[in-house]
Amino acid sequence: MENRILESVNPQDTLGTLGIVGAGHIAQAVARHASRAGYQVTISSRKKPAELADLASSLGERVKAGTPTEAAQTDLVLIAVHFDQIPEAVKDIDWKERTVIDASNAIVFPEFKPKDLGGKTSSRVNANLFPGASLVKAFNTLPSAVLASDPNVEKGKRVIFVSGDDARSKKKVLTFAKDLGFYPIDLGGLDEGGRLQEFGGALITHNLIKLK
Repeated sequence: MENRILESVNPQDTLGTLGIVGAGHIAQAVARHASRAGYQVTISSRKKPAELADLASSLGERVKAGTPTEAAQTDLVLIAVHFDQIPEAVKDIDWKERTVIDASNAIVFPEFKPKDLGGKTSSRVNANLFPGASLVKAFNTLPSAVLASDPNVEKGKRVIFVSGDDARSKKKVLTFAKDLGFYPIDLGGLDEGGRLQEFGGALITHNLIKLK
């Protein structure tokens, strides 16, 4: 059934590490999936780690609270804060040689319309905030409630779209999405693929299933 919960793997089995900057619904959804899949997760926000401890423990046995700097020291780093908050959230952190997953959407509130970025994709704009890192767009097209539900549905797997310019980093994110139970689809680079994933783009909010 679509709403069944994935069973946790053996606590001794660890697939890798995930850091998350942000603690909202998208961050929590990915943290739960990652913990169940076998990743060690560090979740962070503007709050102190002690203030996030209860939330972290509710997300899974492999999830701990930390600072954004600590979250950035992991194999993969998910950025899950509002687009306008990213510059402040990630400043003064060493991003060299990191693989960063951009799950943000550039939205104008309260009008709820796409932000005018002068023809650039949001991830192309965000890439400048992570000097030395490889940025990959993923986990931004599904509503948080859908993203949080079981990626394994009765007739197949829920689709996650992935875009990025660096082949090695993109492969890491494709593997990560597959580990979580999703069916990842490579859309190409941050410009062509990222545009399809943009808020207002062709693929936003579409809950697609790869049939068995």
